[in-house]
Amino acid sequence: MAVNSESATLPRTGAVVAVLAMAGIVVSLMQTLVIPIIPRLPEYLNAGADDTAWVITATLLAAAVATPTMGRLGDMFGKRRMLLVSIVLMTVGSVIGAFATSVLPMIVGRTLQGLAAGVIPLGISVMRDVLPKEKLAGAVAMMSASLGVGGALGLPIAAVIAEYGSWHMLFWVSAVLGAISFVAVTMIVPESPERAGGGFDFAGALTLSVGLVALLLGVSKGASWGWTSTATIVCFVLAVAAFAAWVMWELRTKAPLVDLRVSSRPQVLLTNVASVVFGFAMFATSMVFPQVVQLPEQAGSGLGGSMLMAGLVMAPMGIMLLFAAPASSYITNNFGPKITLMTGAVIVAAGYLIGAFVLHSEWQLVVIGIIIGIGTGLAYGAMPALIMGGVPPSQTGAANSFNTLMRSLGTSFASAIAGVITSQMFIDLGGSHVPTGDAFTTIMLIAAGAAVVAFLVTMTIPKRSAPVEADDVGVEPARMS
Repeated sequence: MAVNSESATLPRTGAVVAVLAMAGIVVSLMQTLVIPIIPRLPEYLNAGADDTAWVITATLLAAAVATPTMGRLGDMFGKRRMLLVSIVLMTVGSVIGAFATSVLPMIVGRTLQGLAAGVIPLGISVMRDVLPKEKLAGAVAMMSASLGVGGALGLPIAAVIAEYGSWHMLFWVSAVLGAISFVAVTMIVPESPERAGGGFDFAGALTLSVGLVALLLGVSKGASWGWTSTATIVCFVLAVAAFAAWVMWELRTKAPLVDLRVSSRPQVLLTNVASVVFGFAMFATSMVFPQVVQLPEQAGSGLGGSMLMAGLVMAPMGIMLLFAAPASSYITNNFGPKITLMTGAVIVAAGYLIGAFVLHSEWQLVVIGIIIGIGTGLAYGAMPALIMGGVPPSQTGAANSFNTLMRSLGTSFASAIAGVITSQMFIDLGGSHVPTGDAFTTIMLIAAGAAVVAFLVTMTIPKRSAPVEADDVGVEPARMS
């Protein structure tokens, strides 16, 4: 429960924020740990490339299902409790992956790891309930940024481990970090006092899960299946049908998984729309930078570097997400989260516009990544503040989880579109199709355009949120602009 004495809360506040941010970084770190070994998974697991591709896809699908579900369960039974459950699932999945020698247990382990995706939105919701208002904006910015920090830092860490040690060590590291996070959360983080009434919406969870799985399956596998293939079309049709059924059910049930009436408030709805677009923009660097670094120089678009070098190039961007948190907090507290999000979008757009024409050396990629990292850090800190300014405290878990899901959908769309572009714009190099420099330029320009769209959408967010909620995030109603 919250502590009333300011002198008692200040050191406690720092510890709570540090532990929750660490948990967020550990979970996002897990997402990128397997990237360096993806090309060798068929050899390691004695399976075909189509089968080992599910090591990635299973995590994506599990995260999509778990994020809104854990958010609602957190509102009902305790956000800290569900946070610990998520960390346990990730740790167990990591141990299974560490022992795996075939593809099936590896997929099971990665699925359990994906079920931990709700840690970051749950952590943000805990912060709203237990931290003093004046500390909330900075804490939320840091927690939100942990999603990108772990992803960026995971690449060089995983590359070093995979190059100099057994690939099983990747999962042992994840398991140990998960155990440490569990102990730290248990000892430091208090349970939030807010609870939502009603029962769990099983029908809503099922229909939303079916829609998300069908949509993401079609997006992630469309390139390999064929975008006009029967399997891809069936996935998209099923997704549309499931989402339609979900919306109709959520509007009728008394205790919905996601309160669509609250989510349709302009501040919440438009923030979620901006989050989808911004998620697209943010992920483009992950699709471009590693390929540019690792492609051979003969391709004309590559630098001939290693996976480790690619990770090191990405790391400064992740670090800047954390460094941008205080700036995000300052702008939010003084001018409102809307201005923070708009500022972040402008910086990201500028970074991508510059990067579209400057991808010729590692140091240039680092500078571009730093610019984009600053903008992303500002924006990611503002999104939860906007969401929490439009929903009651008892719904912050579900609302933040849904917002995180929107960002994830944006990254999935970015991956699919980037895959289409690189598959269409290539040269033949030694029998292999290698993306051209124009392909990378196109992706960067599209990402810049996405950031501009996010800016324009954010401009339309109303200046004021609902009167009873605006004060809860430490942002005065008059400063929501």
